[in-house]
Amino acid sequence: MRIATYSNSRTAYKAIESLSEAFKVAYRAGCVMGFFLTPAGLLVLVILIGIYRAIYKGVPDNHWEDLPSMMECIAGYGLGGSTIALFGRVGGGI
Repeated sequence: MRIATYSNSRTAYKAIESLSEAFKVAYRAGCVMGFFLTPAGLLVLVILIGIYRAIYKGVPDNHWEDLPSMMECIAGYGLGGSTIALFGRVGGGI
């Protein structure tokens, strides 16, 4: 969030001088945020899979039968996060 705020102010400052410089600043900041958010999301997903695998480890003898249940838990977690983000956006932003 701090990177996004600083890059917004830098982009606005550069837009006073020229739009091409402002675009360069905004593009580079977007690349930084993209390269950070994707691994962060994957890390959270791996952690969740590890937690749910530990919870569902000993339930059935064949762990492949319980894999859909574990994936439903992960999908439910994602759906909840998306719903909260949607209501935060509709309710006036974050």
